[in-house]
Amino acid sequence: MNFFESNSNYFDLFDVLLLFGGLAIFMFGMNIMGQALERSAGNKLQGLLGKLTTNKMAGFATGLGVTAVIQSSSATTVMVVGFVNSGVMTLKQAINVIMGANIGTTVTAWLLQLNAIGGGDNAQLEQILVFFKPMSWTPILGLIGIGIHMFAKSSFKKDIGSILLGFTTLMFGMDIMSDSVSVLSSNEAFKSLFTMFANNPVFPIIGVLVGAIVTGIIQSSSASVGILQALSSTGAISNAISIPIIMGQNIGTCVTALLSSVGTNKNAKRTSFVHLMFNVIGTVLLLSVYWIVWGITRDSWTFWGESAENWIPVFHSAFNIVCTAILLPCSSLLEKLAYAVIKDDKKDEKDDKLVLDERLLNTPAAAITVCHNATVTMAKDAIGALYDSLDLFKEYSKEKAEKIRQIEDKTDHYEDVIGTYLVKLSSREIGDQASDDAAKYLHLIGDFERISDHAVNLLESIEELKDKKLEFTLEAQREIAVLCDSVKEILQISLDSFINNDLELSLKIEPLEQVIDNLKEALRTRHIARLQGGFCTIEAGFIWSDILTNLERTSDHCSNIGACIIDASQNRLDLHETVKAIKDDSNHFATLYEEYINKYALPVFSSHE
Repeated sequence: MNFFESNSNYFDLFDVLLLFGGLAIFMFGMNIMGQALERSAGNKLQGLLGKLTTNKMAGFATGLGVTAVIQSSSATTVMVVGFVNSGVMTLKQAINVIMGANIGTTVTAWLLQLNAIGGGDNAQLEQILVFFKPMSWTPILGLIGIGIHMFAKSSFKKDIGSILLGFTTLMFGMDIMSDSVSVLSSNEAFKSLFTMFANNPVFPIIGVLVGAIVTGIIQSSSASVGILQALSSTGAISNAISIPIIMGQNIGTCVTALLSSVGTNKNAKRTSFVHLMFNVIGTVLLLSVYWIVWGITRDSWTFWGESAENWIPVFHSAFNIVCTAILLPCSSLLEKLAYAVIKDDKKDEKDDKLVLDERLLNTPAAAITVCHNATVTMAKDAIGALYDSLDLFKEYSKEKAEKIRQIEDKTDHYEDVIGTYLVKLSSREIGDQASDDAAKYLHLIGDFERISDHAVNLLESIEELKDKKLEFTLEAQREIAVLCDSVKEILQISLDSFINNDLELSLKIEPLEQVIDNLKEALRTRHIARLQGGFCTIEAGFIWSDILTNLERTSDHCSNIGACIIDASQNRLDLHETVKAIKDDSNHFATLYEEYINKYALPVFSSHE
């Protein structure tokens, strides 16, 4: 029959257009809902991503959980590629996460399938079950969503409204697609397309190609599964046809990750390759089994000819679960395959410069995670450099001096890259938590960079003493050793409180900083007494003053770090008020202050040496 044989068939063309219009609305709703879910679940998502380990099941569970939350395996995989490219995640970790993501994405199909529930011929049961259909509630959810979105003030509540609006739009898009194909169910030309398809001896391969191409074009396996579910409502798509198409959809969804890996490092490219190989190998294995079973039972088992309307979520989940069960134990082999196919060039040299992948800016929680990890690295380097400079008081090392200077250059680079990245992130639509975290890291990177500067300043003072063949008196050396020990402790407390976000530990910083201020003044006074007594030279005194100043200012930056951590926990950024509040807590502050006074007591002073 000609598709345009009669005037009535022109409506078939409009139904096709309506199908694509419904698809556009469906994908728009999914996109809106996914982005809002990412923002509103920022803390939980960041926590999941932060727990990544080389343990297979932990990585698998992470991928499943994140994808189930944001409703997009493509988004999860793009995040993973960005993490690997930024050095936050290894290829081994990424493989396990990708496998979990493939199962997490099946949630959407089950959600859409809820609209198909019904009571059959039982009218009373049908009336009861209709209340469980998402479409029965989407108008109400849409009204609630638009109300929250328009009138709520906090970004978190606005995101909740966007989630409801996105879900409403998604379900209406699915409903439009289903209505558009319902007319096609009576069109013989439409049905003949699938009859010809099913009668072809190599139809499983054709089905895989159709699923892969359609999914690759729209770059969403959830959307392509939604289309398949809508088409299956016509009864034209049988179980035999739907299974190969679903297999192909899993291959097509790899296109997004492959595109995202363009311009990335070798490991990020390997991550996309593993994603592709996982689905290709799984499809080849299961398609072979399917072909054999179908070939043996197609004439005797009526199941193959039944409508796939109620079976698509089952097939989708079963395929991904079985693939994962087969390939998860073989993840190390996939890793080796990736290295064998994508080899390192001989000319490739290790580049330890920080890279923060801008693809992650679309996922604020992921972007904050890479910033956190980069800031932790920066903090460890900066504080490690100052530790090294303090050690040079005892014994000078040319190698250690060079290392300190290299770290100072590295932290300068980190501050520039992280700061620029956070500014770009802050200019986007992100949630309150991500915004607060971005502001916190912008403050912290400045303090860590200045600590590395003070490490170099101390190094230069020590080198000046060495070059001019100057020495401090034995008493001065004992005094500076006490101050150095106190500075080491405040640095360690600051680092630990930042890495672990330990508020109780951060409260110990300010009392110790006050003790260090007192030590500086006491050491300055003692130096003047020695200078007046002729036990110290003016030239050595200038260097002494520079050292005291750098150590005291280092403790000031530690104070800023502690206050920033406390401020962030209270959703504010007012360092001076926080410091004042800590000191006003007289009992706690006084107790700790007294402990540090006793711990870092100076040796008895003698003006005669």
